[in-house]
Amino acid sequence: MSNIRSNRVGEQLKKELSEILRSEIKDPRVGFVTVTGVDVTNDLSLAKVYLSVLGNEQEQQQTLEALQQAMGFIRREVGKRIRLRHTPEISFKIDASIDYGSRIEHLLKDLNRGDN
Repeated sequence: MSNIRSNRVGEQLKKELSEILRSEIKDPRVGFVTVTGVDVTNDLSLAKVYLSVLGNEQEQQQTLEALQQAMGFIRREVGKRIRLRHTPEISFKIDASIDYGSRIEHLLKDLNRGDN
């Protein structure tokens, strides 16, 4: 039962964090960011937020640093929007799956060109 609750809280967190990052964070180091997923522990104490950040590795790192500096504001906003007894600790992680998928697609196209 708690797994269902943590999934539901994760989806709500994803929605609210997407909105906060899109409209509330004004730091110029935060570029085009998409929340791709949220994993919440069963006790709702920790949330790993996976982000897709447009840009190179340095720009991605700057975005993570800016979000870490804004963590107090972000948690406060999440706490206002989602009614939980305790707001989960949030940790941001870069989601490399899009880059990985793109690389695999590129390699497959190269293989197909070599077959002709």
